[in-house]
Amino acid sequence: MIGTQFEAIVRRITTILAVVIITLTLIGATSGILLSFYYEPASGAAYNSLKMINTELSFGWLFRKAHEVAGHGVIAIALVQIVLMFVSRQFSKSWLIAWVSGILFTLSAIGLAWTAMILDWDQQGYWRFSLELGTIEAIPLIGSQIRDILTGGAINTITVQHLYTIHSYIVSFAAIILAVVHLVGVFLQEKQMYVEATKPEVTDTPMATGSV
Repeated sequence: MIGTQFEAIVRRITTILAVVIITLTLIGATSGILLSFYYEPASGAAYNSLKMINTELSFGWLFRKAHEVAGHGVIAIALVQIVLMFVSRQFSKSWLIAWVSGILFTLSAIGLAWTAMILDWDQQGYWRFSLELGTIEAIPLIGSQIRDILTGGAINTITVQHLYTIHSYIVSFAAIILAVVHLVGVFLQEKQMYVEATKPEVTDTPMATGSV
């Protein structure tokens, strides 16, 4: 009985976290669209445009901070939710949509953070990206091709434009779709769980046997 109540509580928390995830995703998408009006995806210009957003644009610092907090926060929430889904045994077949979409969304959220590391065009992001490119290039067979796709040959304006496109139009779109699918999957499973909990139990009664 205690175990059942614990699983029910954890599953309800999972549903709440799914709502938080899509909320943070929409905040990140909305703030990202607003920032894109003033952001310049080019080496050197990227840093200056973000500096202008922070210092000269009205509430620009707020939108950038909201975008940053939403991006990092959604990763943390998604990882916590995966742990809770595992603890409450929500990795079963009936939770397949919510489970798979949750994992894919977490990967896409991490991908958003990764593709954004060089968009600031600061020293920390530049050298971190350079180091991670070495790891990517070490992948057998396809490492060099992936590096060329990301960088365009060398780390320059083309690199910023490539990662900006991947970040803004590919991974972001996938993250929004996965967040919606995940929320729907969790809601459907929550509804099914509620129906099963309120369903009256049917007990078998022994049939009377008569004498011949």
